[in-house]
Amino acid sequence: MVSLLGAGDELLKLVEGAFDSRVFVRGNEITVTGHRHEAERVARVFEELLRLLDRGLSLTPEVVSRSIEMVREDGPLRPSDVFDDAVLTVRGRSIKPKTVGQKRYVDAIRDQTVVFGIGPAGTGKTYLAMAVAVQALLARDTNRIILTRPAVEAGEKLGFLPGTLSEKIDPYLRPLHDALYEMLDAEQVSRLTESGTIEVAPLGYMRGRTLNDSFIVLDEAQNTTPEQMKMFLTRLGFGSKAVVTGDITQVDLPAGQTSGLNVVREILRGIDGLSFVYLSSRDVVRHRIVQDIVEAYRRFDEARSS
Repeated sequence: MVSLLGAGDELLKLVEGAFDSRVFVRGNEITVTGHRHEAERVARVFEELLRLLDRGLSLTPEVVSRSIEMVREDGPLRPSDVFDDAVLTVRGRSIKPKTVGQKRYVDAIRDQTVVFGIGPAGTGKTYLAMAVAVQALLARDTNRIILTRPAVEAGEKLGFLPGTLSEKIDPYLRPLHDALYEMLDAEQVSRLTESGTIEVAPLGYMRGRTLNDSFIVLDEAQNTTPEQMKMFLTRLGFGSKAVVTGDITQVDLPAGQTSGLNVVREILRGIDGLSFVYLSSRDVVRHRIVQDIVEAYRRFDEARSS
C-alpha cells in the first residue's frame, strides 16, 4: 500500500485532487465514493497503478499524474500499455514512452517505413527515434544507423566559423552524439563509428547516396529546404527505415525561405508505409514548466495569426 499510495499518501493525494470523488483507505481496501462515472475512473486509475506495480515499475508523481490524464481521456491506450513498453534498456535503465503520443510515435516507427515526428521541444522526438534505432541495431534488425541534420541553422554560415570543416560541423551534430553516449558505452560508440556502423553526418553528406539496410534519422527537419527534403527522402534504399523529426514552430531558415517539413506535409498524404505523428505540449517530458511554456507560445501564435 505504501508503494501504491506513496510516502505520506503523496500519490493518493494526487488521485484525490484530480477527481470529484472521495477515497477512503482502510488496511488493504480502497473505497471510492461519489458520482458513478467519476468513481469508476478513480477505480480504473488504481487498477492501472496496481498493474504497473505488478510489472515491477516504481510509481512516481509523474507516472501517477500521466496515468490520471490517460484515464480521464478514455482513450484506447491504458497507462500500463504506455509505461510498460521498454524501447531500449541500457545500464539497467529503460527508455520508455511516457505519454500516449510518445507511445503512438514509437509504434509508428516500428510499423512504418517512413515516419515524420512533428512536435515542440521536449517531446522526445529524436531521443525515442534514436532509441528504436539502437535497439534495432543491437537486435541485428538493421545493419547500420545514420544520424543526420542540417548543418546550417539560425542564419549562420559555416565559412565564418573558425576551425576545420569537421570542427565547424561538430557543434550542429553534438546533440546526436550526446544522445548516443546515453544509449551505448563510449567504447561501443567509438568502435561502431570507426567501422561505419554508426554514422553521424550533416545532411549535405547524404546527396548522391543510396542507403540500403539502414535506420536513418533526420533531425531538425524544419530547417531543410524543400529540395533538401526531397533529396533526403529519395536516398532510402531496400531494407531501410527513416524517421524525420522537427518542430514547425522553430524554423531557422532565412526569411522568405520555405521549410521542407511544411511542404512535405502537403505532398506526401496518403502514401502507404508513411506516417505523420504529431506531438503536442502534453507530450513534453522535460520540467513541467517547459510544457507550460510551449503551450503559452502555442496560444500566442494562434492569437497572432487569427
